[in-house]
Amino acid sequence: MYYIGVDLGTSAVKLLLMDQTGRIHNQLSREYPLEFPRPGWSQQDPEDWKRAVLEGIPALLRDFPADRVAGIGVAGQMHGLVALDREDRVVRPAILWNDGRTARQVDYLNHTVGRERLSRCTGNIAFAGFTAPKLLWMRENEPENFGRIAKIMLPKDYINYILTGVHATDYSDASGTLLLDVERRRWSEEMLELCGVRPQWMPQLFESWQCVGTLRPDVARTLGLPAEVRVCAGAGDNAAAAVGTGTVGDGACNISLGTSGTVFIASDRFGVDPHNALHTFAHADGRYHLMGCMLCAASCNKWLMEDVLRAGDYDAEQAAISPDALGRGRVYFLPYLMGERSPINDTDARGALVGMSMDTGRADLVQAVLEGVAFAIRDNVEVARALGLDIRRSTLCGGGAKSPLWRTILANVLDMELDLPASEQGPGMGGAMLAMVACGAFPDVAAACRALVRVDRTVTPQAELVDRYQAAYRRFRLLYPALREVFPQLAGAERE
Repeated sequence: MYYIGVDLGTSAVKLLLMDQTGRIHNQLSREYPLEFPRPGWSQQDPEDWKRAVLEGIPALLRDFPADRVAGIGVAGQMHGLVALDREDRVVRPAILWNDGRTARQVDYLNHTVGRERLSRCTGNIAFAGFTAPKLLWMRENEPENFGRIAKIMLPKDYINYILTGVHATDYSDASGTLLLDVERRRWSEEMLELCGVRPQWMPQLFESWQCVGTLRPDVARTLGLPAEVRVCAGAGDNAAAAVGTGTVGDGACNISLGTSGTVFIASDRFGVDPHNALHTFAHADGRYHLMGCMLCAASCNKWLMEDVLRAGDYDAEQAAISPDALGRGRVYFLPYLMGERSPINDTDARGALVGMSMDTGRADLVQAVLEGVAFAIRDNVEVARALGLDIRRSTLCGGGAKSPLWRTILANVLDMELDLPASEQGPGMGGAMLAMVACGAFPDVAAACRALVRVDRTVTPQAELVDRYQAAYRRFRLLYPALREVFPQLAGAERE
Protein backbone atom coordinates (compact mmCIF):
# COMPACT_ATOMS: atom_id res chain seq x y z
CA MET A 1 0.00 0.00 0.00
CA TYR A 2 0.96 3.66 -0.47
CA TYR A 3 0.95 6.47 2.08
CA ILE A 4 1.02 10.19 1.34
CA GLY A 5 3.13 12.51 3.50
CA VAL A 6 2.33 16.23 3.38
CA ASP A 7 4.82 18.82 4.65
CA LEU A 8 3.00 22.17 4.78
CA GLY A 9 5.95 24.53 4.92
CA THR A 10 6.30 28.30 5.01
CA SER A 11 7.07 28.78 1.32
CA ALA A 12 5.75 25.56 -0.23
CA VAL A 13 3.97 22.29 0.42
CA LYS A 14 6.06 19.19 -0.19
CA LEU A 15 4.28 15.94 -0.98
CA LEU A 16 5.69 12.43 -1.06
CA LEU A 17 4.35 8.98 -1.87
CA MET A 18 5.87 6.18 0.20
CA ASP A 19 5.26 2.49 0.74
CA GLN A 20 5.57 0.68 4.05
CA THR A 21 9.13 -0.47 3.29
CA GLY A 22 10.19 3.18 3.40
CA ARG A 23 10.73 3.51 -0.34
CA ILE A 24 9.74 6.94 -1.65
CA HIS A 25 8.13 6.48 -5.07
CA ASN A 26 7.44 10.11 -5.95
CA GLN A 27 7.67 13.61 -4.53
CA LEU A 28 6.86 17.13 -5.62
CA SER A 29 6.30 20.60 -4.23
CA ARG A 30 3.91 23.47 -4.85
CA GLU A 31 4.93 27.00 -3.84
CA TYR A 32 2.64 29.73 -2.50
CA PRO A 33 3.16 33.39 -1.60
CA LEU A 34 4.21 34.80 1.74
CA GLU A 35 3.05 38.27 2.80
CA PHE A 36 5.04 40.79 4.86
CA PRO A 37 2.53 43.65 5.31
CA ARG A 38 4.83 45.45 7.79
CA PRO A 39 8.41 44.94 9.02
CA GLY A 40 8.46 41.88 11.25
CA TRP A 41 4.96 40.71 10.19
CA SER A 42 4.40 37.46 8.30
CA GLN A 43 1.13 35.95 7.08
CA GLN A 44 -0.41 33.69 4.42
CA ASP A 45 -3.79 32.94 2.89
CA PRO A 46 -4.87 29.41 3.93
CA GLU A 47 -6.70 29.11 0.62
CA ASP A 48 -3.27 29.01 -1.04
CA TRP A 49 -2.39 25.98 1.10
CA LYS A 50 -5.67 24.31 0.18
CA ARG A 51 -5.15 24.90 -3.52
CA ALA A 52 -1.56 23.61 -3.42
CA VAL A 53 -2.56 20.39 -1.66
CA LEU A 54 -5.66 19.66 -3.73
CA GLU A 55 -3.75 20.24 -6.96
CA GLY A 56 -0.56 18.60 -5.76
CA ILE A 57 -1.91 15.21 -4.66
CA PRO A 58 -3.38 14.26 -8.08
CA ALA A 59 -0.09 15.30 -9.70
CA LEU A 60 1.81 13.17 -7.16
CA LEU A 61 -0.34 10.14 -8.08
CA ARG A 62 -0.37 10.66 -11.85
CA ASP A 63 1.64 7.51 -12.65
CA PHE A 64 0.56 5.41 -9.67
CA PRO A 65 -2.58 3.43 -8.78
CA ALA A 66 -4.58 5.72 -6.54
CA ASP A 67 -6.68 2.85 -5.20
CA ARG A 68 -3.58 1.56 -3.36
CA VAL A 69 -3.34 4.69 -1.18
CA ALA A 70 -4.30 3.77 2.40
CA GLY A 71 -3.54 6.87 4.41
CA ILE A 72 -2.45 10.52 4.54
CA GLY A 73 -0.39 12.22 7.24
CA VAL A 74 0.07 15.99 7.32
CA ALA A 75 2.96 17.77 9.02
CA GLY A 76 2.96 21.54 9.12
CA GLN A 77 4.47 24.81 10.20
CA MET A 78 3.56 25.35 13.83
CA HIS A 79 1.89 28.17 15.79
CA GLY A 80 0.07 29.84 12.88
CA LEU A 81 -3.34 31.27 13.76
CA VAL A 82 -6.08 30.08 11.40
CA ALA A 83 -9.45 31.52 12.44
CA LEU A 84 -12.70 30.24 10.92
CA ASP A 85 -16.20 31.72 11.19
CA ARG A 86 -19.50 29.83 11.71
CA GLU A 87 -19.53 28.77 8.06
CA ASP A 88 -15.90 27.55 8.34
CA ARG A 89 -14.68 30.41 6.16
CA VAL A 90 -11.25 31.87 6.84
CA VAL A 91 -11.65 35.11 8.84
CA ARG A 92 -8.29 36.69 7.98
CA PRO A 93 -4.87 35.69 6.61
CA ALA A 94 -3.11 33.27 8.93
CA ILE A 95 -0.56 34.93 11.22
CA LEU A 96 2.54 32.74 10.99
CA TRP A 97 5.13 31.29 13.36
CA ASN A 98 7.76 33.85 12.37
CA ASP A 99 5.50 36.89 12.82
CA GLY A 100 6.74 39.45 15.35
CA ARG A 101 3.76 41.78 15.73
CA THR A 102 2.86 40.50 19.21
CA ALA A 103 5.71 42.02 21.24
CA ARG A 104 3.31 43.93 23.52
CA GLN A 105 1.09 40.89 24.06
CA VAL A 106 4.11 38.70 24.85
CA ASP A 107 5.28 41.27 27.37
CA TYR A 108 1.82 41.31 28.97
CA LEU A 109 1.70 37.53 29.21
CA ASN A 110 5.21 37.08 30.56
CA HIS A 111 5.31 40.02 32.95
CA THR A 112 1.74 40.93 33.89
CA VAL A 113 0.21 37.46 33.85
CA GLY A 114 3.63 36.14 34.82
CA ARG A 115 5.98 33.43 33.61
CA GLU A 116 5.34 31.26 36.65
CA ARG A 117 1.59 31.19 36.01
CA LEU A 118 2.07 30.50 32.29
CA SER A 119 4.51 27.69 33.00
CA ARG A 120 2.13 26.20 35.56
CA CYS A 121 -0.75 26.26 33.08
CA THR A 122 1.09 25.15 29.95
CA GLY A 123 4.70 24.18 30.71
CA ASN A 124 5.91 27.17 28.65
CA ILE A 125 6.15 30.94 28.61
CA ALA A 126 5.03 33.28 25.83
CA PHE A 127 7.02 33.72 22.64
CA ALA A 128 6.03 36.04 19.80
CA GLY A 129 5.42 33.15 17.43
CA PHE A 130 2.98 31.32 19.69
CA THR A 131 -0.73 31.31 18.99
CA ALA A 132 -2.07 32.78 22.25
CA PRO A 133 -0.32 36.17 21.83
CA LYS A 134 -1.71 36.31 18.28
CA LEU A 135 -5.24 35.88 19.65
CA LEU A 136 -4.68 38.70 22.12
CA TRP A 137 -3.34 40.89 19.31
CA MET A 138 -6.36 40.08 17.16
CA ARG A 139 -8.77 40.82 20.02
CA GLU A 140 -7.11 44.20 20.63
CA ASN A 141 -6.44 45.28 17.05
CA GLU A 142 -9.12 43.52 14.98
CA PRO A 143 -12.12 43.18 17.33
CA GLU A 144 -14.57 42.68 14.44
CA ASN A 145 -12.57 39.75 13.11
CA PHE A 146 -12.11 38.37 16.60
CA GLY A 147 -15.87 38.51 17.10
CA ARG A 148 -16.39 36.33 14.00
CA ILE A 149 -14.28 33.45 15.32
CA ALA A 150 -16.07 30.11 15.66
CA LYS A 151 -13.04 27.79 15.33
CA ILE A 152 -9.31 28.17 15.95
CA MET A 153 -6.96 25.93 14.02
CA LEU A 154 -3.29 25.48 13.18
CA PRO A 155 -2.06 25.40 9.56
CA LYS A 156 -1.86 21.64 9.09
CA ASP A 157 -5.19 21.22 10.91
CA TYR A 158 -6.85 23.39 8.28
CA ILE A 159 -5.64 20.96 5.61
CA ASN A 160 -6.96 18.02 7.65
CA TYR A 161 -10.29 19.85 7.95
CA ILE A 162 -10.40 20.33 4.15
CA LEU A 163 -9.70 16.62 3.70
CA THR A 164 -12.06 15.22 6.35
CA GLY A 165 -14.44 17.96 7.52
CA VAL A 166 -13.22 17.35 11.12
CA HIS A 167 -11.91 20.13 13.38
CA ALA A 168 -8.97 18.35 14.98
CA THR A 169 -5.40 18.87 16.10
CA ASP A 170 -2.67 16.76 17.66
CA TYR A 171 -0.85 17.25 20.94
CA SER A 172 2.54 18.13 19.43
CA ASP A 173 1.17 21.02 17.37
CA ALA A 174 -1.25 22.11 20.10
CA SER A 175 1.71 22.40 22.49
CA GLY A 176 2.89 25.47 20.58
CA THR A 177 -0.33 27.42 21.05
CA LEU A 178 0.33 28.31 24.73
CA LEU A 179 -3.25 27.13 25.26
CA LEU A 180 -2.50 23.47 26.00
CA ASP A 181 -1.72 22.03 29.41
CA VAL A 182 1.11 19.94 27.99
CA GLU A 183 1.66 17.74 31.03
CA ARG A 184 -2.03 16.80 31.38
CA ARG A 185 -2.65 16.80 27.59
CA ARG A 186 -5.78 18.96 27.64
CA TRP A 187 -6.72 22.53 26.80
CA SER A 188 -5.97 24.85 29.71
CA GLU A 189 -9.26 26.42 30.86
CA GLU A 190 -7.30 29.16 32.61
CA MET A 191 -5.41 30.14 29.46
CA LEU A 192 -8.53 30.02 27.29
CA GLU A 193 -10.34 32.36 29.68
CA LEU A 194 -7.34 34.68 29.88
CA CYS A 195 -7.25 35.00 26.07
CA GLY A 196 -11.02 35.41 25.71
CA VAL A 197 -11.30 32.07 23.90
CA ARG A 198 -14.41 29.92 24.21
CA PRO A 199 -13.72 26.20 24.73
CA GLN A 200 -15.96 25.28 21.78
CA TRP A 201 -13.62 27.20 19.46
CA MET A 202 -10.86 24.68 20.08
CA PRO A 203 -10.39 21.58 17.92
CA GLN A 204 -10.61 18.05 19.31
CA LEU A 205 -7.27 16.68 20.53
CA PHE A 206 -5.71 13.49 19.14
CA GLU A 207 -2.41 11.67 19.33
CA SER A 208 -0.45 12.25 16.13
CA TRP A 209 -0.93 8.71 14.82
CA GLN A 210 -4.64 8.51 15.54
CA CYS A 211 -7.11 8.61 12.65
CA VAL A 212 -9.28 11.74 12.72
CA GLY A 213 -11.46 10.66 9.79
CA THR A 214 -11.65 9.57 6.19
CA LEU A 215 -11.85 11.69 3.05
CA ARG A 216 -14.98 13.72 2.39
CA PRO A 217 -16.69 12.31 -0.71
CA ASP A 218 -16.25 15.51 -2.74
CA VAL A 219 -12.56 15.74 -1.80
CA ALA A 220 -12.03 12.06 -2.63
CA ARG A 221 -13.44 12.71 -6.11
CA THR A 222 -11.23 15.79 -6.56
CA LEU A 223 -8.12 13.87 -5.54
CA GLY A 224 -9.05 10.68 -7.37
CA LEU A 225 -8.70 8.69 -4.14
CA PRO A 226 -10.95 6.15 -2.41
CA ALA A 227 -13.20 7.78 0.18
CA GLU A 228 -12.01 5.30 2.83
CA VAL A 229 -8.45 6.70 2.84
CA ARG A 230 -7.59 7.36 6.49
CA VAL A 231 -6.24 10.75 7.58
CA CYS A 232 -4.27 10.81 10.81
CA ALA A 233 -3.97 13.83 13.11
CA GLY A 234 -0.41 14.44 11.94
CA ALA A 235 2.10 16.59 13.79
CA GLY A 236 3.88 19.90 13.97
CA ASP A 237 6.73 19.97 11.48
CA ASN A 238 9.47 19.53 14.06
CA ALA A 239 7.82 16.56 15.76
CA ALA A 240 7.10 15.03 12.35
CA ALA A 241 10.72 15.59 11.29
CA ALA A 242 11.81 13.87 14.49
CA VAL A 243 9.71 10.85 13.53
CA GLY A 244 11.10 10.95 9.99
CA THR A 245 14.65 10.94 11.36
CA GLY A 246 13.99 8.29 14.03
CA THR A 247 14.28 10.72 16.93
CA VAL A 248 12.17 8.82 19.41
CA GLY A 249 13.16 7.42 22.78
CA ASP A 250 14.59 9.15 25.82
CA GLY A 251 17.51 11.46 24.98
CA ALA A 252 17.40 11.13 21.19
CA CYS A 253 18.26 14.41 19.45
CA ASN A 254 17.54 15.92 16.04
CA ILE A 255 18.79 19.22 14.64
CA SER A 256 16.91 20.76 11.75
CA LEU A 257 18.68 23.28 9.54
CA GLY A 258 15.68 24.49 7.57
CA THR A 259 14.02 27.89 7.14
CA SER A 260 14.10 27.95 10.91
CA GLY A 261 16.61 26.05 13.03
CA THR A 262 15.59 23.65 15.76
CA VAL A 263 17.16 21.47 18.40
CA PHE A 264 14.74 18.68 19.30
CA ILE A 265 15.39 16.38 22.28
CA ALA A 266 13.00 13.49 22.92
CA SER A 267 12.10 12.58 26.50
CA ASP A 268 10.02 9.89 28.13
CA ARG A 269 9.09 12.29 30.93
CA PHE A 270 7.52 15.73 31.16
CA GLY A 271 10.06 18.29 32.36
CA VAL A 272 10.28 22.08 32.22
CA ASP A 273 13.46 24.10 31.66
CA PRO A 274 13.47 26.31 34.79
CA HIS A 275 14.54 29.31 32.69
CA ASN A 276 11.99 28.55 29.94
CA ALA A 277 14.64 29.08 27.27
CA LEU A 278 13.58 25.78 25.67
CA HIS A 279 9.99 24.77 24.90
CA THR A 280 8.40 21.78 26.61
CA PHE A 281 6.07 20.13 24.09
CA ALA A 282 4.30 16.83 23.51
CA HIS A 283 6.00 14.51 21.02
CA ALA A 284 4.35 12.73 18.11
CA ASP A 285 5.28 9.37 19.68
CA GLY A 286 2.96 9.99 22.64
CA ARG A 287 5.66 11.25 24.99
CA TYR A 288 7.42 14.64 25.31
CA HIS A 289 10.32 16.69 24.02
CA LEU A 290 12.36 19.80 24.72
CA MET A 291 12.90 22.10 21.77
CA GLY A 292 14.87 25.21 21.02
CA CYS A 293 13.82 27.12 17.92
CA MET A 294 15.61 29.95 16.14
CA LEU A 295 13.53 31.85 13.62
CA CYS A 296 16.10 32.15 10.82
CA ALA A 297 18.57 29.42 9.92
CA ALA A 298 18.93 28.37 6.28
CA SER A 299 16.84 31.44 5.45
CA CYS A 300 19.81 33.56 6.60
CA ASN A 301 21.98 32.01 3.91
CA LYS A 302 19.20 32.42 1.35
CA TRP A 303 18.91 36.11 2.31
CA LEU A 304 22.66 36.68 1.94
CA MET A 305 22.96 34.79 -1.33
CA GLU A 306 19.87 36.00 -3.16
CA ASP A 307 19.07 39.42 -1.69
CA VAL A 308 22.54 40.72 -0.86
CA LEU A 309 25.08 38.97 -3.09
CA ARG A 310 22.60 38.34 -5.93
CA ALA A 311 24.16 34.90 -6.38
CA GLY A 312 22.41 31.70 -7.31
CA ASP A 313 25.25 29.19 -7.11
CA TYR A 314 25.49 28.36 -3.40
CA ASP A 315 28.15 25.68 -3.93
CA ALA A 316 30.44 28.06 -5.82
CA GLU A 317 30.25 30.69 -3.09
CA GLN A 318 31.03 28.12 -0.40
CA ALA A 319 33.87 26.61 -2.44
CA ALA A 320 35.76 29.89 -1.98
CA ILE A 321 36.05 29.17 1.77
CA SER A 322 39.22 27.18 2.42
CA PRO A 323 39.24 24.49 5.14
CA ASP A 324 42.04 26.38 6.88
CA ALA A 325 39.77 29.44 7.25
CA LEU A 326 37.23 27.58 9.40
CA GLY A 327 37.21 28.77 12.98
CA ARG A 328 39.48 31.66 12.06
CA GLY A 329 36.91 34.03 10.61
CA ARG A 330 37.16 37.70 11.53
CA VAL A 331 33.54 38.52 10.71
CA TYR A 332 30.70 37.43 12.99
CA PHE A 333 26.99 37.25 12.24
CA LEU A 334 24.00 37.46 14.55
CA PRO A 335 21.21 35.55 12.73
CA TYR A 336 18.27 37.43 14.22
CA LEU A 337 16.78 38.73 10.97
CA MET A 338 13.21 38.40 12.27
CA GLY A 339 13.86 38.69 16.00
CA GLU A 340 14.61 35.51 17.91
CA ARG A 341 12.88 32.88 19.98
CA SER A 342 15.17 30.39 21.68
CA PRO A 343 16.98 30.95 23.84
CA ILE A 344 16.91 34.78 24.05
CA ASN A 345 13.17 35.40 23.38
CA ASP A 346 13.73 38.89 21.95
CA THR A 347 11.36 40.13 19.26
CA ASP A 348 13.42 43.31 18.86
CA ALA A 349 16.70 41.52 18.09
CA ARG A 350 18.01 42.00 14.57
CA GLY A 351 20.73 40.58 12.37
CA ALA A 352 24.20 42.04 12.55
CA LEU A 353 27.52 41.58 10.76
CA VAL A 354 30.37 42.56 13.06
CA GLY A 355 34.10 42.76 12.37
CA MET A 356 34.12 43.85 8.73
CA SER A 357 37.10 45.75 7.35
CA MET A 358 38.27 47.03 3.98
CA ASP A 359 39.59 43.60 3.02
CA THR A 360 36.39 41.73 3.88
CA GLY A 361 35.20 39.79 0.85
CA ARG A 362 32.26 37.69 -0.25
CA ALA A 363 33.72 34.50 1.20
CA ASP A 364 34.09 36.15 4.61
CA LEU A 365 30.39 37.07 4.62
CA VAL A 366 29.27 33.61 3.54
CA GLN A 367 31.43 31.98 6.20
CA ALA A 368 30.16 34.40 8.86
CA VAL A 369 26.54 33.55 8.10
CA LEU A 370 27.11 29.78 8.11
CA GLU A 371 29.03 30.01 11.38
CA GLY A 372 26.62 32.47 12.98
CA VAL A 373 23.69 30.10 12.48
CA ALA A 374 25.77 27.22 13.88
CA PHE A 375 26.71 29.30 16.93
CA ALA A 376 23.06 30.18 17.55
CA ILE A 377 22.11 26.50 17.36
CA ARG A 378 24.83 25.80 19.90
CA ASP A 379 23.24 28.40 22.20
CA ASN A 380 20.22 26.10 22.38
CA VAL A 381 22.31 22.95 22.83
CA GLU A 382 24.17 24.60 25.71
CA VAL A 383 20.87 25.26 27.51
CA ALA A 384 20.02 21.57 27.24
CA ARG A 385 23.48 20.58 28.46
CA ALA A 386 23.09 22.92 31.43
CA LEU A 387 19.99 20.92 32.37
CA GLY A 388 22.18 17.84 32.67
CA LEU A 389 21.36 16.31 29.27
CA ASP A 390 24.39 14.53 27.82
CA ILE A 391 24.00 15.25 24.10
CA ARG A 392 26.89 13.82 22.14
CA ARG A 393 25.15 12.77 18.95
CA SER A 394 22.28 14.03 16.81
CA THR A 395 20.59 13.44 13.50
CA LEU A 396 20.68 16.39 11.11
CA CYS A 397 18.02 17.29 8.55
CA GLY A 398 16.73 20.29 6.61
CA GLY A 399 17.79 22.06 3.44
CA GLY A 400 20.94 23.49 5.00
CA ALA A 401 22.11 19.96 5.83
CA LYS A 402 22.72 19.37 2.11
CA SER A 403 25.82 21.59 2.34
CA PRO A 404 28.96 19.55 3.20
CA LEU A 405 30.66 22.72 4.42
CA TRP A 406 27.79 23.70 6.72
CA ARG A 407 27.62 20.15 8.11
CA THR A 408 31.34 20.30 8.91
CA ILE A 409 31.01 23.69 10.58
CA LEU A 410 28.05 22.56 12.67
CA ALA A 411 29.62 19.27 13.81
CA ASN A 412 32.73 21.09 15.00
CA VAL A 413 30.93 24.04 16.57
CA LEU A 414 28.79 21.56 18.55
CA ASP A 415 31.61 19.02 19.06
CA MET A 416 29.05 16.37 18.19
CA GLU A 417 28.67 13.52 15.72
CA LEU A 418 25.89 14.26 13.24
CA ASP A 419 24.04 11.40 11.56
CA LEU A 420 22.52 12.13 8.15
CA PRO A 421 19.39 10.09 7.46
CA ALA A 422 19.22 8.26 4.13
CA SER A 423 16.01 10.16 3.39
CA GLU A 424 16.07 13.95 3.63
CA GLN A 425 12.27 14.25 3.67
CA GLY A 426 11.97 14.59 7.46
CA PRO A 427 8.50 16.15 8.04
CA GLY A 428 6.87 14.59 4.98
CA MET A 429 8.32 11.17 5.74
CA GLY A 430 7.26 11.54 9.36
CA GLY A 431 3.72 12.36 8.22
CA ALA A 432 3.60 9.26 6.02
CA MET A 433 4.94 7.11 8.88
CA LEU A 434 2.25 8.42 11.22
CA ALA A 435 -0.33 7.52 8.58
CA MET A 436 1.10 3.99 8.48
CA VAL A 437 0.53 3.64 12.22
CA ALA A 438 -3.00 5.01 11.80
CA CYS A 439 -3.65 2.32 9.18
CA GLY A 440 -2.21 -0.50 11.27
CA ALA A 441 0.94 -1.09 9.21
CA PHE A 442 2.99 -0.69 12.42
CA PRO A 443 1.88 -1.06 16.05
CA ASP A 444 3.38 2.26 17.18
CA VAL A 445 5.63 5.11 16.10
CA ALA A 446 8.80 3.62 17.59
CA ALA A 447 8.30 0.42 15.59
CA ALA A 448 7.88 2.42 12.39
CA CYS A 449 11.10 4.31 13.11
CA ARG A 450 13.06 1.11 13.78
CA ALA A 451 11.87 -0.39 10.52
CA LEU A 452 12.13 2.58 8.17
CA VAL A 453 14.78 5.11 9.26
CA ARG A 454 18.32 4.51 8.08
CA VAL A 455 21.51 6.56 8.53
CA ASP A 456 23.36 7.35 5.32
CA ARG A 457 26.59 8.73 6.80
CA THR A 458 28.00 10.47 9.86
CA VAL A 459 29.93 13.74 10.16
CA THR A 460 32.60 13.51 12.87
CA PRO A 461 34.19 16.56 14.54
CA GLN A 462 37.96 17.11 14.37
CA ALA A 463 39.80 17.95 17.59
CA GLU A 464 41.82 20.89 16.20
CA LEU A 465 38.81 22.47 14.52
CA VAL A 466 36.70 21.96 17.64
CA ASP A 467 39.28 23.92 19.63
CA ARG A 468 39.28 26.77 17.12
CA TYR A 469 35.51 26.96 17.20
CA GLN A 470 35.45 26.92 21.00
CA ALA A 471 37.38 30.20 20.96
CA ALA A 472 35.26 31.64 18.15
CA TYR A 473 32.05 30.74 19.99
CA ARG A 474 33.23 32.58 23.10
CA ARG A 475 33.68 35.71 20.98
CA PHE A 476 30.27 35.23 19.35
CA ARG A 477 28.71 35.09 22.80
CA LEU A 478 29.88 38.65 23.51
CA LEU A 479 27.90 40.21 20.66
CA TYR A 480 24.24 39.92 21.65
CA PRO A 481 24.73 41.28 25.20
CA ALA A 482 26.65 44.22 23.72
CA LEU A 483 23.85 45.04 21.26
CA ARG A 484 20.81 44.08 23.33
CA GLU A 485 20.03 47.64 24.44
CA VAL A 486 20.45 48.97 20.89
CA PHE A 487 17.89 46.66 19.28
CA PRO A 488 14.75 48.17 20.91
CA GLN A 489 15.78 51.59 19.58
CA LEU A 490 16.14 50.18 16.07
CA ALA A 491 12.77 48.43 16.39
CA GLY A 492 11.20 51.68 17.51
CA ALA A 493 12.52 53.40 14.39
CA GLU A 494 11.02 50.59 12.26
CA ARG A 495 7.58 51.24 13.74
CA GLU A 496 7.67 55.02 13.28
